Amino acid sequence: MIFDAASKFGHVLKHPEARALLFRLDPTLAGSDFFLQFRKLGTFGSYLDSLSAEVRETILRELENIEPIAESPEPVPQSTYESETVGTGSAAISSPATVERWGVFELALKGPSHGNPFVEVRLSAQFTCDGRTHEALGFYDGEGKYLSRFIPDTEGEWSFRTSSNARSLDGIEGTFSATAPAAGNRGPVSVTNTFHFSYADGTPYIPVGTTCYVWTHQGDELEELTMKTLAASPFNKIRMCVFPKAYLYNQNEPERYPFEGLQEGGWDYTRFNPAFFQHLEKRIAELGSLGIEADLILFHAYDRWGFSEMGREADDRYLRYITARLSAYRHIWWSLANEYDLMWEKETEDWERFASIVTENDPHGHLISIHNCNPFYDYSRPWITHCSIQRQDVYRTAEYTDEWRQKWNKPVVIDECAYEGNVETGWGNISGEEMTRRFWEGAVRGGYVGHGETYLHPDDILWWAKGGELHGTSPARIAFLRRIMEEGPKQGINPLPKGPMDWDVPIGGVAGEYMLYYFGFNRPGFRVFHMQPGVRYTVDVIDTWNMTIEPAEGTFEGSFRIELPGREYIVVRIVKVD
Repeated sequence: MIFDAASKFGHVLKHPEARALLFRLDPTLAGSDFFLQFRKLGTFGSYLDSLSAEVRETILRELENIEPIAESPEPVPQSTYESETVGTGSAAISSPATVERWGVFELALKGPSHGNPFVEVRLSAQFTCDGRTHEALGFYDGEGKYLSRFIPDTEGEWSFRTSSNARSLDGIEGTFSATAPAAGNRGPVSVTNTFHFSYADGTPYIPVGTTCYVWTHQGDELEELTMKTLAASPFNKIRMCVFPKAYLYNQNEPERYPFEGLQEGGWDYTRFNPAFFQHLEKRIAELGSLGIEADLILFHAYDRWGFSEMGREADDRYLRYITARLSAYRHIWWSLANEYDLMWEKETEDWERFASIVTENDPHGHLISIHNCNPFYDYSRPWITHCSIQRQDVYRTAEYTDEWRQKWNKPVVIDECAYEGNVETGWGNISGEEMTRRFWEGAVRGGYVGHGETYLHPDDILWWAKGGELHGTSPARIAFLRRIMEEGPKQGINPLPKGPMDWDVPIGGVAGEYMLYYFGFNRPGFRVFHMQPGVRYTVDVIDTWNMTIEPAEGTFEGSFRIELPGREYIVVRIVKVD
């Protein structure tokens, strides 16, 4: 028998004959995507223990006749893909003569389409400037079209040369000029000052993110509304999935699928659907025009189509393809998974392999992380640039920011602190006040908190999944926070040590120069502050909910008393006078 009690339940369900057998003998299995989803996390034995002895014995008896599925060998690129009659480098090409620094240079080639070019043709291009060479994967875009994309990171003259097993695509050379970046183009974001971020031109970047998992799968009308909403929002980062999602309030089918084939007849994981990826990159490009970073989730478990359990070869091929297509967008971040620990088929060695594939095939070194449901991934892994965190405590999350900074010595991005909304589960029904409080709590402690919204809608259009419009009260307050943060120290806010009288309040900023005292749900009527004698400071009382800033009259030094409004969500900002 190919399955025993120690087998993963998901492996049994993945086998068509075994799955049909279980559905026949236990009809409850077929009735709920949600049920199937989370039963996959256990062993086959734990499932069998939940059944009557008679059903259990019948299942085990009938499973003895099931054979393993034989996998077909995958075609590999061969030097004979095109005959010797085809001239080397003979493909027609088109490419721009100039591209701005940190823009997308796209080399397009018209090449062969016989067989399966997705797996039978290997293409890359080497880009050289001032003695530095970078290699970028190329990819097949359907109908005989091949593309190779690249971000020139310096101004000046660049040259390129292609390499391919297809003779017509091999050895093609050319040049282009990288010009000064246009207004608003500040380059890719990277980590700076250990715990913070900046654009390539040195401008600080403060991530103010939101989650909109499958907004690109909703059709043009709703997607355009989402873009309009984002354009008027404070958000400069969005978490979004490549694959469609099946979960609460997410039961609609997408308009496009990433592979050729049909779910009923089986997807052909060796043949990508270019229209799917063209649509995705169109939306990603539009986000870039708004100055929004696209934090792209490459895998997730909320799946009824099979994309979460494609198998090793298909997973790796998909990662190479999407890295080739999208790494030349300067505003891409890679998130290997949303809730990696719910991906029943994947082990740590798989995630580490995925990280190698993405980082080795991304010549631009974009930010990369992985997101948890329950246990944290080991964020000390060298490939991880920042911590992408979901809360592990029902109430406290942002309060742990400074602890996580110390543990991993990397930027802390709390991508999921719960969602403002009113759905039935605790992850999606906090108030706008509490969402705003968590943003401030994380900011003062030196981290970055992300937003999401889950208000019930008659058509199940919840922002956190499908986009549309925002209905909550926190986005305006988050915009207010973003303004204050961007006006703050360019090196970023860091948690500050506390004096004996400051045990009850988190403090962040730059010691002796810029301090934020956040009182959260406490509401003192006044506060005595103890600053360095002989140094003058200005003081502002900031109401983070009502979005007001009230300067205290005059300047202050040493120990001084500041009258406060006795309301929740107050910040006192103390800034050294130059």
